[in-house]
Amino acid sequence: MDIQSIAQRFQALAPFLNERTRRVMAAAEAQALGHGGIIAVSRATGVSRRAIAVGLKELAQGTALPPASTEEEITRLSADPVRIRRAGGGRKSNTDKDPTLRSDLESLVDPVTRGDPESPLRWTCKSLRVLATELGRMGHQVSHQLVADLLKELDYSLQANKKTKEGASQHPDRNAQFEYIHERVKSFQAAVQPAISVDTKKKELIGDFKNGGRELRPKGEPELVQVHDFAIPELGKVAPYGIYDITNDLGWVNIGIDHDTAAFAVASIRTWWQTMGISLYPDARELLITADGGGSNGYRTRLWKTELQRLADEIGLTITVCHLPPGTSKWNKIEHRLFSFITQNWRGKPLVSYEVVVRLIAATKTRTGLRVHAQIDRNQYETGTKVSEEELATVNLHRHAFHGEWNYTIMPRNLVNDTFNH
Repeated sequence: MDIQSIAQRFQALAPFLNERTRRVMAAAEAQALGHGGIIAVSRATGVSRRAIAVGLKELAQGTALPPASTEEEITRLSADPVRIRRAGGGRKSNTDKDPTLRSDLESLVDPVTRGDPESPLRWTCKSLRVLATELGRMGHQVSHQLVADLLKELDYSLQANKKTKEGASQHPDRNAQFEYIHERVKSFQAAVQPAISVDTKKKELIGDFKNGGRELRPKGEPELVQVHDFAIPELGKVAPYGIYDITNDLGWVNIGIDHDTAAFAVASIRTWWQTMGISLYPDARELLITADGGGSNGYRTRLWKTELQRLADEIGLTITVCHLPPGTSKWNKIEHRLFSFITQNWRGKPLVSYEVVVRLIAATKTRTGLRVHAQIDRNQYETGTKVSEEELATVNLHRHAFHGEWNYTIMPRNLVNDTFNH
């Protein structure tokens, strides 16, 4: 029986039901549902479980409470056919009998803003039974079920943490930088020039390790994985570096098996251009890269700039880089246009081999048209590479007038410097 249909029937019949017929009808629905029917019908109709239980007894006995017989009751029922008791009659609610119950419960659930900031309960798991026990110590007579009902009335629900804070302070030009990036992307798209968003996805252990999320499997047959997440030396980790083509909604992921360095980041962009970018933009003269402010492609990383110079010289493109302001990496388009869908696609699936990682990433698709290519990069990338001031000075780098540390253009060294104009 459909719970929603029960709710709809009760809503339609509500004007014609009094207290007695309401509980008897609810009891009949609960009886038809069988085990768990009382709880289900109570949630669907709003009739208390105690009232439904009384209705079930009345159904079993085939009798109901005696009808009103006094002239006063008959007159009252004629005026208000739904009510069968005097105004104010019936069992008083717990909050009527115990006026401080609701406020005391709120002080326990949210001790910092509504109660004692030093409350010991601040540091405990606030389960229904823990709250009921604590309220009992405060002199209230409550069950964990009553606590649940009161929390529902107070609009409390179980909620996970939500990432929204970006640090104690924000850069004053944060929004202006976002607008600047937006304008650069639009201008590149209008000129049919490539604009990409890049970043390294979280490193992943290879092996039969737990992967967050669930997937459909036969009941009682979950996939068995390792208890501990200790890297398997012969398998190691992977560092997926992604390139997201903003215009074409296309993703390309270079799955590194060594260190996540600036050389690896630029090598990933180089391979994307050779395997995908050049065919999509045969008339390209410039390339726009939007990237986080830190990591292997950070704006302070010298190796990132020298490697980009090598790339510009090789492919003959002028490369413009716009970095996101500090602390705003989650706004990088690649995060919510590519990486989030990859994570959804492989949820609940252990990444047992490189091939599995490639297949799961490459199988990522969306209804809006996202398609992804993935491949393994088996090259080695050394850490600790130093770039001298002299070497950095050879980079044909032109800083933009607006926040030149975040926005700059690197031109092939065979181009004349004065052709640059931003």
